Amino acid sequence: MKYFSFLIITLLLSACNQKQETAQGKWIKGTDQEKVEIIENQFRGFDMAMVETGYRYQELYWAGQDENWEYAGYQLEKIQKTVENGLERRPKRAQSAQHFLTVMLPQMKKALEKRDTVIFNENFQMLTNSCVSCHAMEKVPFFTVKTPTERQSPNRK
Repeated sequence: MKYFSFLIITLLLSACNQKQETAQGKWIKGTDQEKVEIIENQFRGFDMAMVETGYRYQELYWAGQDENWEYAGYQLEKIQKTVENGLERRPKRAQSAQHFLTVMLPQMKKALEKRDTVIFNENFQMLTNSCVSCHAMEKVPFFTVKTPTERQSPNRK
């Protein structure tokens, strides 16, 4: 039995030392600069940040309706991080986002601390208006933001 255990451990360790390559790892080709450009292209610009922000915006809203203040705070933090990350990729959008980041998000955080749905809803509407304003400044007013009416996530308190 001792010999069998030793053999199994030896085989496992040798398997761990073998380099495993998958087909998925071969699509990034070219010079180092070209590889960086391919990776940057996969991260995209601000559009993917807005997809995540939209999801988290909805989760924030429903968390407030459920009075799940910790989850709402989590979503608010993630919205901020997502927008900041998007701005790293597209710094030309920073001026439009400043009011949202420096005024609206801190204001919403204070509203969450009050743990009051009425105050939350008032501030959420102001947050929504800020989104609409930012989209107008970026000349994409057709990205209309409205308070969610249907819950998509199964997350509930």
